Amino acid sequence: MLEPGRILLMACYELGHQPLAVAWPAAFLERAGYAPAVLDLSVEPLDGEKIARARVVAISVPMHTALRLGVIAARRVRAVNPTAHICFYGHYAVLNRHELLSDAGVDSVLAGEMEEELVELVRRLEAPEAAAPAGLVARPVLAKLDFPVPARSALPSLKKYAHVERDGRRELAAYVEASRGCKHRCRHCPIPPVYDGRFFVVPVETVLADVRQQVAAGATHVTFGDPDFLNGPRHALAVARAVHAEFPRLTFDFTAKVEHLLARREQLFELAGLGCVFVVTAAESLDDRVLGYLAKGHTGADVVAALAALRAAGIAPRPTWVAFTPWTTLASYRAWLDFLAAERLVDCVDPVQYGIRLLVPPGSLLLDVPELREHLNELVPGGFHYRWTHPDPRVDRLADEVGAAVAAAAERDEDAASTFDRVRTLAAVAAGAPAPPSVALPRDRARPPRLTEPWFC
Repeated sequence: MLEPGRILLMACYELGHQPLAVAWPAAFLERAGYAPAVLDLSVEPLDGEKIARARVVAISVPMHTALRLGVIAARRVRAVNPTAHICFYGHYAVLNRHELLSDAGVDSVLAGEMEEELVELVRRLEAPEAAAPAGLVARPVLAKLDFPVPARSALPSLKKYAHVERDGRRELAAYVEASRGCKHRCRHCPIPPVYDGRFFVVPVETVLADVRQQVAAGATHVTFGDPDFLNGPRHALAVARAVHAEFPRLTFDFTAKVEHLLARREQLFELAGLGCVFVVTAAESLDDRVLGYLAKGHTGADVVAALAALRAAGIAPRPTWVAFTPWTTLASYRAWLDFLAAERLVDCVDPVQYGIRLLVPPGSLLLDVPELREHLNELVPGGFHYRWTHPDPRVDRLADEVGAAVAAAAERDEDAASTFDRVRTLAAVAAGAPAPPSVALPRDRARPPRLTEPWFC
């Protein structure tokens, strides 16, 4: 059995949350008798001593940002500890497995329900005669696991992570998952290439125990980070009821598809009564043609109806968007901004969303869309995505200008309404049109609840 600290689990970025993608593998390893060390580079410095002790370094890369940071971390690991076995795991690990194994110095790649596979990898490597198996790629594991309660005690305090902001104050936020994977196949999402339309529920008792340990650490709000909380609506309600029964003052948020919000609109009232204060939903676009290319399963009219359903239940909507695609026009972009103003969504959309550009990683289902191929260019070396060019150069320039503007605004903590006005003006100038009037929202206005971490990719 490897001595304590000889396994190092490393997170790079998990949307500002305490990394469940480290806490769960740690729990599986502990149950198997190991004593892994953990490190979260989003809030901690790289620890050379932990790296030097490690026989196995497993780096979590559930999203694109984490992958890029993870590759940088892997190079530093290799410099400190040349003989360590470096394993990348998560959605973006398997999508980018070829480049990771050939150019990034990674030894193995795992994905899906991979915790037991990681335990088995460690068992193989602990044998005295074991050599690090180079180039090992396990197929995504799609089998139901026996979930332990995530091991969080060695992770940094919740105080270091995203808070919930509401009523002018910030409070500690927990993060749990009641299910993993997704039964849908949205083409721009990294989950379908891995899970192929399957999802797995976590027992209610396990979710409740994870909530319990984070409430004990000071959390007053919980994010259900499932790709879609309503994939299994009966399970979701059972979880929400159990959490509310034990912690009646705890609030929560979740993510769900537009079509699920419409199909379950009556249940939204119960979820609000159980403590739901906002819902993230991937609206992505109001253009039905774009939504069809992305295989979202909803229309622009459905987005409007879902927003109304949430508000009728007393739940704040937080729609997310893919602002720039090869099919976005200056007119459609400006119409979308007008829609946000008219629907009173300026405070419900994080300004970073105004500059989000469609990401096409290797393995993406988007690569099968003929309408994309004419815009697609080369794979960006070290960028882990394909470059695409808009047929209207003005749109590409606007995307660059908006991206720079929202980044600068975030740096100076600019009011969201001011950033919105700035972006709207940039779009008008790009179209050769006069700037529209300001949304004129007072600085002391009441704002809907949100998490303080605005990034979504």
